Amino acid sequence: MALAAAPAFAAPAGEELPHEGPDAQDPVIPIKARSGIGEGREANNTASAISGQGFTITANATLASEYRFRGVDLSGGDPAVQGGIDLFHDTGFYAGTFASTLDDETTGYGGLELDFYAGWSGDVAEGLSANLGVIAYTFPDAPEGDFDYLELYGSVGFTLGPAQATVGAAWDVGEDGLQFGGLRRDNLYVYTDLSAGVPGTPVTVNAHLGYTDGAIDFAGESVSFDWSLGADWAIRDTPLVLGVAYVDAADDVAPPGAFNPTSGTILGTLTAYF
Repeated sequence: MALAAAPAFAAPAGEELPHEGPDAQDPVIPIKARSGIGEGREANNTASAISGQGFTITANATLASEYRFRGVDLSGGDPAVQGGIDLFHDTGFYAGTFASTLDDETTGYGGLELDFYAGWSGDVAEGLSANLGVIAYTFPDAPEGDFDYLELYGSVGFTLGPAQATVGAAWDVGEDGLQFGGLRRDNLYVYTDLSAGVPGTPVTVNAHLGYTDGAIDFAGESVSFDWSLGADWAIRDTPLVLGVAYVDAADDVAPPGAFNPTSGTILGTLTAYF
């Protein structure tokens, strides 16, 4: 079964990527609106980084049991290999790239997603932060056709003790938009993320709720919900973060017994930060 359009982001809104534990420090890494850019999706990650002239470079690599983007399985139920490089400046501006393996039979977009994003993030008041940017989703080995697309994204984050909340949105602004199930139009994704460090432990508990209005249509009404609940464990004295989450979407897109890319699943990830 092929999805007419792969709903992929690398990092601000709706992607299920790990957060480090309560001891994590800057930099703030805008991991896709994938949650996700995130999306998913931000994550506060302690990473060994190369710095100089106000710039910081970090890298990450992930082995995931599946690639789930906004509740949708883009790896055909198989494990996915993912990674990215991010460049930050002390002023808050950043740029980065994200890559993931795909299942072409599921997405119809080839076997690789390669995303590029840039934006600004920083504090705007005590306990209040903002993140604004743009992301380009590209599919280098997709068949001939119009597969690449852009999204604008933005979010605000609130901090209260060990807890953090983020509210954000990502918008594909093109008039032709994405194409899913024969529907071609723009696509708006809005979401909220909640996370809280467990005091005295390297564990962070995470929750996510997202809503799609546009071309990524599961219910035949141009709308869909996705959600997840999980936890991340930052393994002390290592660059590794182990994550587990339950991920689901509101509507099934396959008959019983067939592969269903929106069925609920337990997602496991192991991420290394460099």
